[in-house]
Amino acid sequence: MSHLDPGAAPAAPSDARIPAFDHLRALAMLAGVLFHASLAYSPMMHGFWPTAYRAQSPLIDAVVWCLHLVRMPLFFVVAGYVTAWLIVRRGWGGLLRQRLRRIVVPMLVAWPLVHLAISASTQWALDHVAQPSPLLSMVKTWMAMPDPPGMPPSTGHLWFLYYLLLFTVLAWVVHALDWARGFARTVRITPARLALILPVLVAPGFFLTTAPHPAPESLFPQFWALALYGPFFALGAILLDRVDLLLSLRRWLWPGLLACVFAYVAFLMQLDQRAAADWGQTAPWSTALLQGLVAAWGTLAALIAGLRWLNHPSAWMAYLSRSSYWTYLLHLPVLFALQYVLLDHALSWPLALLLSCGLTLAICLLSYELLVRRTGLRHWVG
Repeated sequence: MSHLDPGAAPAAPSDARIPAFDHLRALAMLAGVLFHASLAYSPMMHGFWPTAYRAQSPLIDAVVWCLHLVRMPLFFVVAGYVTAWLIVRRGWGGLLRQRLRRIVVPMLVAWPLVHLAISASTQWALDHVAQPSPLLSMVKTWMAMPDPPGMPPSTGHLWFLYYLLLFTVLAWVVHALDWARGFARTVRITPARLALILPVLVAPGFFLTTAPHPAPESLFPQFWALALYGPFFALGAILLDRVDLLLSLRRWLWPGLLACVFAYVAFLMQLDQRAAADWGQTAPWSTALLQGLVAAWGTLAALIAGLRWLNHPSAWMAYLSRSSYWTYLLHLPVLFALQYVLLDHALSWPLALLLSCGLTLAICLLSYELLVRRTGLRHWVG
């Protein structure tokens, strides 16, 4: 992590961003839209998701939890890479100004607006939907009480911005204590060590929470989330001048993916065999290790595939990269509003998923064109 140490000479590649990483970040964020849209049709989430639909499919659970295990680790790898790139290019002052403009202000503005929009659509659903989801029915019962319980404040789906700020602070601590220089002197990272150690490093994060892992939406930093996503963020910082680690692993792309498939099937089998009383408990070590394998090797495979097939200029990918931040900030209120409306319509789950996900993306991209792309907002959320 020489880029966290201004005394060390930066390597040549540090001066140019790798296009594949920007494209992968966009795909990871857009995958979040598909993930959140799919949860309405997940049998596993039927009792917990506000927009849970009457038609469900085990196929959703078989696919989306794999997406869940890879998309946010991939996002934090790219975030760590960009953070290190900014430190090399602009210094710590430049990084802090970028974080203020691109993270702090958008989070403080979007947070109450998202909360108000979701609360308004949920209230509409409570008042008008004839066939509510189990969670909506429970909320309706709560609201009928003389003294209904309040919901604790949370960061919602903007939690990733909160953790980007936390990891920025932790990176500064590493820099201030000169730990990066000591780490580089004592630990020699090779491709084989990276592939073997990364699943073990992230497994404790999975062990400290439930499986599948939730979003760390609490206002208080969740240690399990720091333990899970921190190694991926650090990996991204390391990759700034060590992309050779990924290039050396290219021949293991397909065997690694096959191993991920086996680990993921074993993970699903463990979930299927759990008793109902175990769902609120932290994951056993075997489940945590399987999740660690899928998250680590799946993320490495995505990075290798991105370098192989996405590492070139592309007008479409550049457009998605620029619009993905705005799309992700906006998508959940739009998605919930659409799925609340669909609750009273008897559609097949593929059609309901296609409608809700497609219309959400269309509305977000149209609003990006009208409100962000050609206005000053593009400097903040474009």
